[in-house]
Amino acid sequence: MAKSSFTKNAACIVLTIFSVFIISGYAYTREVHIIDAHSQVDHKVNLESIITLMNKAGVVHTILSARGKVTPKQLVDFAKKHEGRITPAVRTKGQIYTDNSHKYYKILEKQLGMADFGAMAEVIMWHAQKGHKAPQMVVEPDDIRVIVALNAALEKKWPFIVHIEFEAAGPDRAMFKTKFVKMLKEYPTHPFVLIHMGQLRLAEANQLLKEHPNLYFITSHCNPVTVKSSNQPWVNLFNRGELSAEWSNLIIAFPGRFVLGFDSVFSSHWGKYYLKQVSLWKKSLSALPNEVAHAVAHRNAERLWKLSPIQ
Repeated sequence: MAKSSFTKNAACIVLTIFSVFIISGYAYTREVHIIDAHSQVDHKVNLESIITLMNKAGVVHTILSARGKVTPKQLVDFAKKHEGRITPAVRTKGQIYTDNSHKYYKILEKQLGMADFGAMAEVIMWHAQKGHKAPQMVVEPDDIRVIVALNAALEKKWPFIVHIEFEAAGPDRAMFKTKFVKMLKEYPTHPFVLIHMGQLRLAEANQLLKEHPNLYFITSHCNPVTVKSSNQPWVNLFNRGELSAEWSNLIIAFPGRFVLGFDSVFSSHWGKYYLKQVSLWKKSLSALPNEVAHAVAHRNAERLWKLSPIQ
């Protein structure tokens, strides 16, 4: 009787382990390390609370840029204090960028001269107004503000993160796409990353990935947590709490071209909102083939931003 019970229990354990790792022909991963390839912080957020949240969520590294009154030195000092957890990213956006003020170029140059910066934050080109915090901004890809930032990213060999909301751009969409594609073709060996999936739908994302090997996507805002709390036309990669079959297939087809990122911006983002998104992605990544999950979760970011590999 005891032997029979032991045999049954052992069989259940083996079956459980097998079901975790092999479903529908794919090898699954129980847990993957997470890198947040793009987030931001302003003076209303306690910097130390970011580390606390990262620890709670299981995010091992964040590429972080400053907003508001957070200075470049404050950001760098924070990163030094938590070595290996934070990569400071050069800030580009702000009122001085919007106004094309000479201060924009001066502050950009100052940050670029600081050796501790290891990335460049998104460069705004087409941005819809979002409430009273974020105004509409339209800066064409061949504008001097963009070109100066691009040249710096090229020199530093940093991925160039492009913020174009194609769906929201309406009449400007075709022109912005033409100029963005021209940029991709002009620098075919340099990585260009569209944040928020560029608000592109599946077919267009697929076509661009096929045509431009130097194009990558950051998945920020493209989940039901953000979509349900926003009136913007963000792409939702999910269906009923899981990655949709169509988007899963595209990610599997191009596993080296998708990068996980959350783009937390304001204090309201650095809390339960952040934890919900990370949890959702962790669950969804576990349903991808093991190598694909690790590529999206951290390996693509490690390769593009030359981060130390997670063991």
